[in-house]
Amino acid sequence: MVIGVDRLDYSKGLEERFLAYEQCLSDHPDLREKVFLLQIATLSRDSVEAYQEIRARLEALTGRINGAFATMDWVPIRYVNSAHRRDELVGLYRSAAVGLVTPMRDGMNLVAKEYVAAQDETDPGVLILSRFAGAATQMTDAIIVNPFSREDMSDAIKRALAMPFHERKRRWETLVHGVLINDVGAWRDTFVDALRGCTTERGEGHKSVPVSV
Repeated sequence: MVIGVDRLDYSKGLEERFLAYEQCLSDHPDLREKVFLLQIATLSRDSVEAYQEIRARLEALTGRINGAFATMDWVPIRYVNSAHRRDELVGLYRSAAVGLVTPMRDGMNLVAKEYVAAQDETDPGVLILSRFAGAATQMTDAIIVNPFSREDMSDAIKRALAMPFHERKRRWETLVHGVLINDVGAWRDTFVDALRGCTTERGEGHKSVPVSV
């Protein structure tokens, strides 16, 4: 299983992800009937016309890809719009051989960290991460991709699925160590230290005065 978990939003790059997965199946027929993509896309602003259009395009893409590649016993994409409880998501993350986190632009993106934290240390999966997610600056042992490049993401999916155990294990160990040390407490301390180091200009002559926290 390859998994993606996102809000249904234009910034998440879901259309590009589906197209990259379609290309991967087209370029690598040996993967057919051996892999499927589970995309959970929780509805967001579904009363807004632009978001309704995104949903319609994704449903059309899903139908096209499944129509082109599905067999009696296999469906390439399972596309779900319903929300899931955290414990359910943890089980899905743990079961997935590949985590796809490929936004066109994003903040930190906690899904990347949740996927890594949920992995079984005896058989960890592989994280594919957009270079435009904030987490990419910390999680350099993920397979970093350009979400605007269908070919780059297609190659990354193939590479992740074929990655040998020792490399998966090494990458995961580094990634989970980063998740553990860069927690909310570390973020708080770094943020407060940065504030303490700030100065502000006050009075005539633009004299710098330290800011106390």
